[in-house]
Amino acid sequence: MKSRIPVFLGVFTVMALSNAIVPVLPGLAEGTVAQSALYSSYFFGALILVLPAGILADRIGELPLIRAGLLLTTLSGVLLLASSSSYMLLFSRFAEGFGAGLFVASGLAFLNARPDDARGSGIFLAMLNVGLVVGLIGTGWIVDMTGDRYAGVMLFTVLSLLPLLASMLMKPDRETSRRGEAAAGSGHSGTEGNPGGKSDLSRNTPTEPETFREILARSGRVIRQYFWLWVSAVIMIGITGALTAIYPQFSGLSPAIIGLQIAAMNVSTAVAVLIVPRANLHPITAIRVSAILMAGAVLLSFYTPWGFIPVGFLAGVVMIGQLTFLSRVEPRQGAVMGLFNVASYGGMTILPFIAGVVAQEVSFFAAFATSMLSALFIAATIGRCGCSDPGKKRDGRKTGD
Repeated sequence: MKSRIPVFLGVFTVMALSNAIVPVLPGLAEGTVAQSALYSSYFFGALILVLPAGILADRIGELPLIRAGLLLTTLSGVLLLASSSSYMLLFSRFAEGFGAGLFVASGLAFLNARPDDARGSGIFLAMLNVGLVVGLIGTGWIVDMTGDRYAGVMLFTVLSLLPLLASMLMKPDRETSRRGEAAAGSGHSGTEGNPGGKSDLSRNTPTEPETFREILARSGRVIRQYFWLWVSAVIMIGITGALTAIYPQFSGLSPAIIGLQIAAMNVSTAVAVLIVPRANLHPITAIRVSAILMAGAVLLSFYTPWGFIPVGFLAGVVMIGQLTFLSRVEPRQGAVMGLFNVASYGGMTILPFIAGVVAQEVSFFAAFATSMLSALFIAATIGRCGCSDPGKKRDGRKTGD
């Protein structure tokens, strides 16, 4: 576990820097559309790179991409500090997203391919959300203290140097085999628990390198087979971004108060991703129930910021359900984690922008209602296609039966 500390520290600083502009969005851009565009440009940059990063992780290993992502994150922080126009801010956020895309896809692949994937991925997601919380609260506090709206960006840019330097000391972790190797060693074909009955174990074991053509073919199969799972990632994770993007303008509160209120959502997510793996829930069932409850939580958040707590917790349940499902049905995790992050960042790109447009052109209540209906749509569609609860891990251990 010690060898993974730079990854956990890295996701903390990457996310803290990404959220350092949220409490001060009204001071950086005018109107909910412009603010949502600035917020979403980061996720658009990440969206472009997460799939290539996942594919490259399967080909060249995760460590070079982890280091490249951390380096680009630090450089993007410097660009944000040097930005003198709205266009430079957009470009800097876009570049910051590039770094996050490289790091998050390769970091999750590094963790989710190992036998203790639930624990490692849970800690990763918890640190991700703790980073978001610290970015919000820390920025709100330091901006109120100094009056400098870029003070939070400066702080977390400096802190991002720590995991970057620590990552240079990391070595490839080969002490545990990847998922598919464990399955092969236990005598299981890998189709057990795979909703589509198609497993890469019948064609490739993770100890055999794949060609780019094979990776792309497998990615296409995974997209088709688990289509509704990807849709759930787009919408359910995108809902949290939509609320985050429109809330500063909706509330009209100070950066410090906004930071604390939105941080409650991230703290709740961090708690969920740490405790939910212990519950051994059926992944798809957990996503469906969470989607129904999410609609009510979004409505509650319109009337009180206390609603952010159940929104965050349910988002954590959904993410663990999605990652658990993918870890059980696919032996190689690089491209799969790339696709997961494409869906997640796609949601964080599209839904906040849509929410901003709806809030400005119709009303804030309409923007919240759009997220509510989106959650109910997921409850109605998840489980279709190849998405059904896998009953066993690929190494043959019962999980949730």
